[in-house]
Amino acid sequence: MGTLYVVATPIGNLEDVTLRALRVLGEANLVFAEDTRRIRILCQRHGIAARPVSLHAHNEASRLAQARETLARGGGVALVSDAGTPLISDPGERLVAEAIAGGHRVEPVPGASAVLAALAVSGLPVLPFTVLGFPPRRAGARRRLLEAYRDRPETLVIFESPRRVGATLVELSEVLGERRACAARELTKLYEEVRRGSLHELAADFEDGARGEFTLVVEGQRAPLERETRPDEDELTDEALAEQIRQLLAAGQRPREIAARLAHSTGIPRRVLYARAVAAKEER
Repeated sequence: MGTLYVVATPIGNLEDVTLRALRVLGEANLVFAEDTRRIRILCQRHGIAARPVSLHAHNEASRLAQARETLARGGGVALVSDAGTPLISDPGERLVAEAIAGGHRVEPVPGASAVLAALAVSGLPVLPFTVLGFPPRRAGARRRLLEAYRDRPETLVIFESPRRVGATLVELSEVLGERRACAARELTKLYEEVRRGSLHELAADFEDGARGEFTLVVEGQRAPLERETRPDEDELTDEALAEQIRQLLAAGQRPREIAARLAHSTGIPRRVLYARAVAAKEER
């Protein structure tokens, strides 16, 4: 039996490749790559003489016979994508399923991932999270997808092109409401940029688009904050609200982030919450 290696490659910086990935790429009998030009750059950088074969959404089915032949001989097949970990919005699912069905070993060679990199620097809750990949291009399908996750508690991770990122952020704000978010652009590359704020603020920042691929991280639906109550009333007391603001400031959140978060859970206007958060910060 042969072995199919699912190999993660750098998402930008070529130094972000593991020693194991380099060894596997050098030893594999067959290397499948979504874009052979990009993997050649990595191989040349590290002196690897592999000759990658293209495998993308339009030819994956026709490449299965070649993979079966190599695996049947007991050989090693390596699968890489354009960047990062294969199969995350990239081709390769049929190849992995075929190898498993044939009784071959399927071995992960972990490494870089735009999803995990963006989550790690977002400043938002990391677990649980859901990866939606690139949203549908058709307006109706895209809207239905976002509405399906409107009331879910998971942090959402979404990929988007520079041309459409502004419109997508606007639609996220319309469907999900005023939530905290992070827009990570060109991760690990020379012009890497990470911006944090509300969906509305980020939509304004990128309304004219920007260069580079985006990974968007969006806060999930929050459960209403626990409210301190008096025996005869249900409303959030003034002191309880002040204490929540103090706790969020102590956790490192900025006044505008606090205003966005508490407006969602309390119904108090953002401008009022922002003013109170600024005052509380000055008191500290």
